[in-house]
Amino acid sequence: MKKYHFFLSLFLMVFGINYGQNTKPVQVVLESSKDSIEVAPRINLDSIHFAPSSEMLDEDNYWKIIDKSLKETNNQEDQEIFLSAELEKLPLKEIIGFRLRTDKLLFDSYTSNLWCANYIISNGGAEDGFDYFRCWLISRGKEAYYKTLENPDYLVNLVGNEPKTYDFEGFWYVANTAFKNLTYKEAEEYIDYENFKSTDENYPLLEFNWNVDDPATMEKICPVLFKKFWKK
Repeated sequence: MKKYHFFLSLFLMVFGINYGQNTKPVQVVLESSKDSIEVAPRINLDSIHFAPSSEMLDEDNYWKIIDKSLKETNNQEDQEIFLSAELEKLPLKEIIGFRLRTDKLLFDSYTSNLWCANYIISNGGAEDGFDYFRCWLISRGKEAYYKTLENPDYLVNLVGNEPKTYDFEGFWYVANTAFKNLTYKEAEEYIDYENFKSTDENYPLLEFNWNVDDPATMEKICPVLFKKFWKK
């Protein structure tokens, strides 16, 4: 009987040790899984069914978002962050629509006269930054954008008193950033380029009506800006 109790005790002791060892990994996995769920980033599941779009965001809504960003921020860095956060509140299709509306406004402002104005206010220092200059112009709001397109000299109301390069590269990326934050996917994958043609690849070939070697041609287009900024 003593021998029986001895073997029984030995069996239970070994079984208990093995059981404890086998259950510990399960406990660790469960705790790890719980932690991973709590810190998991937000994912918009609607993105699974989101089809490529060529539909621009309603222009009035577009400018309302820009105006709000101007009221709530005081510099480009804050404006860029604000815009991305604001766009994350929109449905995915409207985020793409914001990007497409921006591209359309860039397309429409790709003009010889505006390029001349940009060249003058930078005193020739913005030769390669015309795209980002127009991003900056759009970021200034609807009135600034359309009045400058109508008359480039309107820029005198938007810039400082000394020649300077004005650009806002990050503005073009705010929709891309918002879309990727929500979906972990690239916005370009959800743009219907077959039906949306207002892209930089389709910009017209500009016929410049001004020449840097003939400053009088620039003065003719932007007399106010020329008088104030051209120092060569």
